[in-house]
Amino acid sequence: MKTATFRLPDQLVAEIDAEARARHVTRSDVVRERLAVYGVQAPGARKAPTFRELAGDLIGSVPDDGRPADLAARKKHYLKAWGYGPKRHRG
Repeated sequence: MKTATFRLPDQLVAEIDAEARARHVTRSDVVRERLAVYGVQAPGARKAPTFRELAGDLIGSVPDDGRPADLAARKKHYLKAWGYGPKRHRG
């Protein structure tokens, strides 16, 4: 493992020291964990998250209430059936 030296603001060092004391770990452990949380890795090792990773918890979360899976197939038919269109009453 390599050693690196950084200059940090006094307040940040105080936070790191307090966390290290509270958790009974070294200051280096706290700094390494914080760097890992913020995704500091070797260049090119980290890739941007995919849409599936970002919205995975939302996929399938809308209940199926009889609506078709693909609205693009018969868009005009569905919009008319649901009351949308140029002559929709907006009351």
